[in-house]
Amino acid sequence: MIIDCFDAAALSEAFGIDMRSVDGLGTGAAWGRVAPGGASTHHRHDETELLVIVAGRGELVVGAERHPVASGTVALFEPFEAHVVENTGDQDLVFLTQYWRDSARAVSSATPVTSEHGDRPVFVFSTPPTPNGDLHLGHLSGPYLGADAYVRFQRMNGASIWHLTGSDDFQSYVVDCARREGRSNAEVAAHYSAEIAETLRLMDIPLDQYTVTNADPGYVPALKDFFTRLVDSDAIVPTDGPALFDPKTGQYLYEVDVHGGCPGCGEATGGNICEKCGEPNTVVDLADPVAKPSGEAPIAGTARRYVLPLHEHADTVLGHHRRGRVPARLRELAARLFRRERVDIPVSHPSDWGITPHEADGAGQVIWVWPEMAFGFLHGIQKLGERLGRDWTAAEPADDWKIVHFFGYDNSFYHAILYPVLYQLALPGWTPDIDYHVNEFFLYDGLKFSTSRRHAIWGKQILDADSVDAVRYFLARNRPEAERTNFTLDAYEHTLVTTLIGTWQAWLNDLGQRVADHYDGVAPDAGNWTPEHAGFLGQLAARLGALTASLRPGGFSLNQAAAELDALVADALRFSRRERALAQAGGMPDEVRTATALELAAAALLAHGAAPVMPRFAARLAEALGQPAPDQWPSTVELIPPGSKVTLTQTTFFRPTSRSLS
Repeated sequence: MIIDCFDAAALSEAFGIDMRSVDGLGTGAAWGRVAPGGASTHHRHDETELLVIVAGRGELVVGAERHPVASGTVALFEPFEAHVVENTGDQDLVFLTQYWRDSARAVSSATPVTSEHGDRPVFVFSTPPTPNGDLHLGHLSGPYLGADAYVRFQRMNGASIWHLTGSDDFQSYVVDCARREGRSNAEVAAHYSAEIAETLRLMDIPLDQYTVTNADPGYVPALKDFFTRLVDSDAIVPTDGPALFDPKTGQYLYEVDVHGGCPGCGEATGGNICEKCGEPNTVVDLADPVAKPSGEAPIAGTARRYVLPLHEHADTVLGHHRRGRVPARLRELAARLFRRERVDIPVSHPSDWGITPHEADGAGQVIWVWPEMAFGFLHGIQKLGERLGRDWTAAEPADDWKIVHFFGYDNSFYHAILYPVLYQLALPGWTPDIDYHVNEFFLYDGLKFSTSRRHAIWGKQILDADSVDAVRYFLARNRPEAERTNFTLDAYEHTLVTTLIGTWQAWLNDLGQRVADHYDGVAPDAGNWTPEHAGFLGQLAARLGALTASLRPGGFSLNQAAAELDALVADALRFSRRERALAQAGGMPDEVRTATALELAAAALLAHGAAPVMPRFAARLAEALGQPAPDQWPSTVELIPPGSKVTLTQTTFFRPTSRSLS
C-alpha cells in the first residue's frame, strides 16, 4: 500500500507553478499547486496525462478553448495536446496528476485523420512582397508556393482556412526603385503590386485577401490607431538618438540607403537587418558604413524616433514561442539576440514616404514599415471578414484565430520576435497562436536572386498553362527549406524531360495503353490477389502516410512531399515491371487484372497526393482516370471504381520548354 499526502512545504517550481513528484504509483505522478491569479506555462508532452482537481477552482486552457474546473473535476490530456492550468479563484488550486507513455496513443495523436486546426478559422500569410519589382522564382519558391500548398492540403482535410497577402507599399525599397525609374513612389508601388498579383495568378496561387496598403482607405487611420496603442502602453517613447546621414544630401539613412558590415556576424549588410545572420542593427553600429546616395562615408548626427527597448520583453517572446510551431532556427535567433545587454529598436523613421503617427512627437517621421506589417496582418483578416460576413476585427483579434506565417529567413526577426511583443503591448487581452514556416535563400546560378540587380528568372518568363505544374514541382523539390539551394535552367529542363515527361508521363501513358488494349479503355475490377499484390497495397498505404506527414503542420516540407510523389511513381514502376511478365505470358488473367487495378489505384493516389503541389496535373490525371478532381485528402488507398473510363494514353500532362528563358 502507498499513501502520499499533499505537503505545501515540499513543493518546488516546475512548469511555472509549484509541484512535487509522487513515487511508487506505477506511473509518473505529482501534486501541483497554482496560486490565486497564477497559471502554468503553456506546454505539451508525449505522455497521456490524468488531472484530478482536489481543491480550489480555475480553468484549463486547451488550444483556444477554456474549461472551468473545481474540486472533484477529472480531466484527461491526450499526447501533444497543448494546455495551461489557470487559477481563477481566491484560494490555491491543488491537483494530483498522473502521466504515462503510450506509444500507439502518441502516434495516433500526432497523425489525426482530419485537420489539426479543427473548427478554428485559420489565416495563412505569405509575407507581403515589396512592390519594387515583379516576383521571381526565388520569391515564388519560398513563402508563396509554401503557403498555397499548405492551404490546399488543409482544405482537403476540412479546415476553414484562407490565404492572405498584399503589397508592402511603404517600403524604402519602393522609394529607391522610384528614383531609378523616374516615377513617383505611389506609381511604382501601384504598378508592381498589380504585376505581383498577376504573377501569383499565373503560378496558380489564388488569394483570399490581397491588401494594397496605399489604396485601402481604411488602412491608414486604423494603423495610426494601432500605433497609438503602442505609444499608450508606455513601452515605446520618442527618443533622440544617434543616426547616420548622407554627407552630401543630408538624407537620413536606413535600410536600402546604407550598407556596411553586420555588427553581429561581420557579413556585408544593409541597414536595420542582416540577411545572413537575421539580427537587427541600428545602422550606427555598422562597420565601415557607406551612404548609397553619395557613395561616401556617412556623417553622424542625431534623430528623433520612437524606440522600443525590446530586451525588456524577452519573456514575452519565450512564452509566445511555446505556443505554436517555431522552428529551431527561429528559437536560436531569439536566444542569440537576447544575449545582448540591450536591443533598442526604432519603430519610426524620418521619411516622407509612409504613414505619419497621430502623435505630435511623430512629426517628420513615418511608422516603420516592419512594425506596420504586424498590424497589416490583422487588417487583412478584418477585410476578409467583411467580405465573408464574419465579425473579425483588427482591434479585437480572437484567441481562437490560428495564424500561420510563411516567410524568408531575412524576415525572421520581425515575424517571430518583434511582432509578438507589439501584439502584447497594443492588444494585451489577446494571446496570439501563430505557427511559423521559414525558408532560406534560393540562388540562381550560384548567386542570390535579386530584384534590384535584375538577377532573376521572373515568373512571367517561365509560367504558362503548360509549364506551371512543372515549375511548381521543381520548386517544391528544390526550395531552400533547411539551407540555401540553387536554381539552374539546365537542372529544371533536365527534371522536366527525365522525371516528369520521361518517367511520370511515360508510366501513365503506358498504363493507359494497357487498359485500352486489354480492358477496352475502362478500369478492370480486381480479381485474385497474390501476396505481392497485398504487399504493394501496403506499400502504397505507407507512401500515403509518409506523404501526409510531409504536409501536416509539424512536419511540413514540400521537399519531402515532392520526393514522396517521385517515390510513389518509382514504386508503381517497379511493381509494373515485376508484374509485366505474367501479363505478357497471357496466363492467370484474374491476377493480371488485379495488378492493373492496383496500378490504377497508384495513379489515383498520385492525383490526390499531387493536388496541393501540382493542382492542374492532379485534376487532369483524375479526369483521365474517370474521376472528379481531388477535393478531399484520402485516408486510405482505394481502387478506382470498375468501369471508370480511362483516357491516360490520350492525355499529355507535361510538355518540353517552348520558350527561351535566357
